[in-house]
Amino acid sequence: MVTTTYQVQGMTCGHCVSSVSAEVGAIPGVSDVQVDLASGQVTVTSESPLDPDTVRAAVDEAGYDLVGA
Repeated sequence: MVTTTYQVQGMTCGHCVSSVSAEVGAIPGVSDVQVDLASGQVTVTSESPLDPDTVRAAVDEAGYDLVGA
C-alpha cells in the first residue's frame, strides 16, 4: 500500500469534502481517502503509486484545484 498526501485549494465545507472524497475514491486502486478541510490536505491510500495527473483530474472533476504534484 502507498499513502500520498496532496494539497487541495477551494474546499470550504462538508460538501466539498464529500465531493473530493467521492471523485478521488473512484480512481482504480484507491482504498482510502481522508480529507482534512482545515488544512486542505487529502491523504490517499492506494495499491500502487498514482499518476498525479489522474489525481488532478479527479480533484478538477470535483471542482477544486490540486496544488503542486
